[in-house]
Amino acid sequence: MKPTTTRLFQATRALLHENPLGLPPKGLPPRFQRGLPTKRPIRSVKKVIAISSAKGGVGKSTIAANLSLAFARLGLRSGILDTDVFGPSIPTLFNLSGEPELSAQKQLVPLTAYGVQTMSIGYLVPATSAVVWRGPMLLKAVQQLLHEVDWGSKWGGLDVLVLDLPPGTGDTQLSITQQVVLDGAVIATTPHTLAVVDAVKGVDMFGKVGVPLLGLVQNMSVFCCPGCGSETAVFGTGEKVKGICKEHNMEFLADVPLHPNIGEDASKGKPTVVAEPESARAMVFMDIARKIGKKIGLDIKG
Repeated sequence: MKPTTTRLFQATRALLHENPLGLPPKGLPPRFQRGLPTKRPIRSVKKVIAISSAKGGVGKSTIAANLSLAFARLGLRSGILDTDVFGPSIPTLFNLSGEPELSAQKQLVPLTAYGVQTMSIGYLVPATSAVVWRGPMLLKAVQQLLHEVDWGSKWGGLDVLVLDLPPGTGDTQLSITQQVVLDGAVIATTPHTLAVVDAVKGVDMFGKVGVPLLGLVQNMSVFCCPGCGSETAVFGTGEKVKGICKEHNMEFLADVPLHPNIGEDASKGKPTVVAEPESARAMVFMDIARKIGKKIGLDIKG
């Protein structure tokens, strides 16, 4: 009878390795670097910016919608593309519905509201239907949204297109950064610790794919009481967010307050910039749009 021996855990070799997955220390893994699609501009669009958050529920889509409206208010031909296939928000935020028409070139014609051209998978799929797609179908849909929309059909093109990215740092984000020439990205977060931790991941992602970071917007920074006007830092003081900006040499663009009207305006399909154009809240979005426009070379007057 053979003596009993203790069998070592088979993963010991991997555990002893400082990089068990074999990933390179910087940049994309080699298997992703091979055969990357060629980045190309979006037809009839001069400038493209991405609004991103690695954490869901931070108000990214509301920020993206108000920024696109702020650009329009500044006299620019503005558009917004909803790239969140599984949870599109733009149809609700702009109170739009109905299937888009096709141009003579068989491209989707954007729907327009409040002087902004919009496109979303939400116009093509019933609001009550879940999109249950695997990776290849998802990426094909994203590719079509990026390159098969006729942004020049109405106004001869756009000065700026805002991409409302889904939360996270996965397939959709990687596909977009590989296929489209982006003029920059804006990170949206809240002061909450969990959101800040994930915001750092978003910063890291754009650094790895070579997309310039235009700055960071801190949403829901303080609660503004509509009755007495007092302010309360519900999710924290925001010092961590400003620390991230300093650490990554990134501009802190603005604090967007946690005000009930911002959420109510969005749910009614009329975002704050058009619902309350003279409010302090709307002025915050206008100021962000001016800062971003200056960074990417938009001709903004006023």
